[in-house]
Amino acid sequence: MWALSRNLEVFIYRHPVDMRKSFDGLSALAKHTLKEDPLGSALFVFVNRRRTQMRCLYFDGDGYCVWAKRLEHGCFQVQWDEPHKVRVDMSTLRLLAEGISPQYVKRFRRYSHPVQARVLV
Repeated sequence: MWALSRNLEVFIYRHPVDMRKSFDGLSALAKHTLKEDPLGSALFVFVNRRRTQMRCLYFDGDGYCVWAKRLEHGCFQVQWDEPHKVRVDMSTLRLLAEGISPQYVKRFRRYSHPVQARVLV
């Protein structure tokens, strides 16, 4: 999973999700609730109510991929707040998956190449 592009859009859904959902249920949440194209080049992150399970949905060009992580102890540091989604970068997702709270991490300024706007045809 971590071999994906650094410039990949990552959206975290900020409400608890029933982890019985799989490809179709998670893609429906991405499309209808998050108002994003699940067939685009974005990674969608969903966490259960107890914050012990995380699922990531990604469309890799010819099909969906779902990655899952279940914690045996502890919980993911995700806040249940508005808005429904928050856009983060891959490094923040790595921190969340490793059990590090991104709000307590100090980030230093770095050069970032501007992301070009998507052109819809």
